[in-house]
Amino acid sequence: MGGLGHKDYNALLEPLQEELTGMAGWAEATGARILVIFEGRDTAGKTGAIHALSERLNPRQVRTVALGTPTKRETSQWYFQRYVANLPAAGEIVLFDRSWYNRAGVEAVMGFAAEAQVRAFLDAVPAFERLLVDDGLLLFKYWLTCDQDEQEKRFAERRDNPMKRWKISPIDLAARSKYRAYTEAREAMLQATHTKHAPWTLVDFNDQRLGRLTLIRDLLDRLPVTPVDQPLPDLPQLADPPHKEHFGALKPLPPYREV
Repeated sequence: MGGLGHKDYNALLEPLQEELTGMAGWAEATGARILVIFEGRDTAGKTGAIHALSERLNPRQVRTVALGTPTKRETSQWYFQRYVANLPAAGEIVLFDRSWYNRAGVEAVMGFAAEAQVRAFLDAVPAFERLLVDDGLLLFKYWLTCDQDEQEKRFAERRDNPMKRWKISPIDLAARSKYRAYTEAREAMLQATHTKHAPWTLVDFNDQRLGRLTLIRDLLDRLPVTPVDQPLPDLPQLADPPHKEHFGALKPLPPYREV
């Protein structure tokens, strides 16, 4: 990855993550319901951005939702139904790694949804999101942008790295040659669903590290966070001397060593 170096990135990320922990404390104290949608092309960097945002937060409070292909039963339901079941409750932060916008993206481009279904979806989204926002949900929609030459480099990196190869799905390979079609689908989606009550924010993710910092800074600046006192836990002195761990009849593994 070119651009911002790892050392500089970590130095800039740490204070943002500290702010995020304060934001999470505010959300818990006030009962705020926060939903952040991450959309973008394959390899754009959604998973990495979600990890950077959530890695220092309480996993009981912050949930990542990455729904797979709908089941036969789910395809017979109202399209938004399985997403509604994953919306945040009071004090929760939910991060959607792709969302209901699948219908306007992969489903539209790859032919998994009929043209009439896509049009009906685009007509319905503004009203659906209006209901969420009017009910008090704090909704943020981010589109992570990525040029095609950068996308190709990332596909090659995933192919050549055994630990990342699982990220390339048959759908990814089929969609790889449809960059322009995805652009057209995205523009139609933005035109129909970029509203005052639920606007889109586009973030340049050609440099993923810089993109993560930009996205987190924007999110923090847009949340109405106010300082919340978090009492310092008291750690009284133990009544007895500290004990060593007891393994019973079992022996612990020896420390890791390189061979």
